[in-house]
Amino acid sequence: MAEEVKVMGMWISPFSRRVELALKLKGVPYEYIKEDLANKSPLLLKYNPIHKKIPVLLHNENIIIESIVILEYIEETWEGYSLLPEDPYQRALARFWVKFIDEKCAPAVWIACWSEGKEQEKAMEEAWEHLRTLENELKGKKFFGGETIGFVDIAANSIAFGVGIFEEVTGTKLLDKEKLPILCRWIEEFLSCEVVKECLPPREESLKYFQARKEAITASKSMVYKL
Repeated sequence: MAEEVKVMGMWISPFSRRVELALKLKGVPYEYIKEDLANKSPLLLKYNPIHKKIPVLLHNENIIIESIVILEYIEETWEGYSLLPEDPYQRALARFWVKFIDEKCAPAVWIACWSEGKEQEKAMEEAWEHLRTLENELKGKKFFGGETIGFVDIAANSIAFGVGIFEEVTGTKLLDKEKLPILCRWIEEFLSCEVVKECLPPREESLKYFQARKEAITASKSMVYKL
């Protein structure tokens, strides 16, 4: 029986784009199932009844949820391109930086771009601090994974692509080439890779999406990091 691989995702979500990029790097063919989170399909509710979110990876009879868990599964299931280094310590470090991006950096960047007034001033400082931390981790390396795109680079796709979109829509400025030259160089390198281009949402459509949502996002009191 032929191997069946499906990805349930949303076009604008950096989390489902992570899964697609990992599969493409591994050379694994897959079927993409488009989801609308405003009108969740019975299939999504069936396969992810707990969180009711994307992405969901369907591999034969296996159902895997949560983007980072899915990336780990992809790495352990298919040979070829390595998403994680072989050394256990380096693998642990990669997992740490992914956790840092998801729990510290990305939420701070989101709030910095979409908040206002004193809250924004405080959020901008926090976001810059986290971005400088990422900058320091990149020193002497082409990608977080070394010479090739790896686990951390894939997780940071929201920084590489999303921040520029947020800046343009909100008029904020976080990614300054003078303040963060190494991180900005990494973004250029990452976004210029053909396999990454294949997995990015269309820029103009992304701008329209967030411009349309700008008022609702800005008005949100919780400012929860989500798409």
